[in-house]
Parts: sequence; C-alpha cells; structure tokens
Amino acid sequence: MLPSGLAEQVSDDEPLARFLTSHNHYSFNGPKAVAFLPNPKDNKTSVFRHGKEPRDQLWWIAGEAMGSRAVRGAAIVSANVVRSVGLELEAHEPPLRHANIVGWPSSPDVLLNRGQAKELGLRIAAKAELVAA
Repeated sequence: MLPSGLAEQVSDDEPLARFLTSHNHYSFNGPKAVAFLPNPKDNKTSVFRHGKEPRDQLWWIAGEAMGSRAVRGAAIVSANVVRSVGLELEAHEPPLRHANIVGWPSSPDVLLNRGQAKELGLRIAAKAELVAA
C-alpha cells in the first residue's frame, strides 16, 4: 500500500489525469498527442491516479503537484487505454497519487523514437477526455 492508500499496482479500470500546462496540449477537439509524450530527460510521462470527479479534488491534486505552474486542464484516460497501446504504468509517490507512463520507445535512433512516441500519444489522446480548468 502506498502513502496515498492506493495499491502499488495501477489497475486497468483506474482513471488517470494528465495535467495540461500549455495551450499546445489541447484543442476544442480534446487532448493532443503532445500532452502524453514522455519527458526527454527520463522517458516517462507523469500522470495522477484520479478521474474527472470530484473536480475540486482533481484541481487540488493539480495545485499540489504543479505548484506555481498554470494548469489549463486535464486529459482523463483509463489505465487500460495506456496498456492497450503497449505502454505500462508504475506507481511513483510522492507526490500522492502519482504514477508514470513507462515503456516508451528508446532505440538509439532519436527520430524513430519521436515518431513512434507520437503515434502512441495519438492513440492515447484519441481515447482521452478533456476537462477544462
């Protein structure tokens, strides 16, 4: 059991929130692939184990996790969607409820990695729901 009280294993039915900090992360149609791309420093994408409701708790988590960074919204997607594209999730607290999307392409060919990651991001974004801040 993690400090948040959640199980160490992220279950398939858990909703995940990816906090959106840039206008480039979404459009009127919903979240964009770029919102889900991994951080180039560690090849992981930070998410939080929380759905769109209750919204006050979602935005509290965003405030705690993002500090002074402006949060413009959240992309909500189920853990099974992440796994269905061949990626995995690992719980990683602190902060509370935090997890990482891992397993992104990591070959020596950087351009190939970017292309493959963008394709995976597109597939995740297509199933994600945008929640405006």
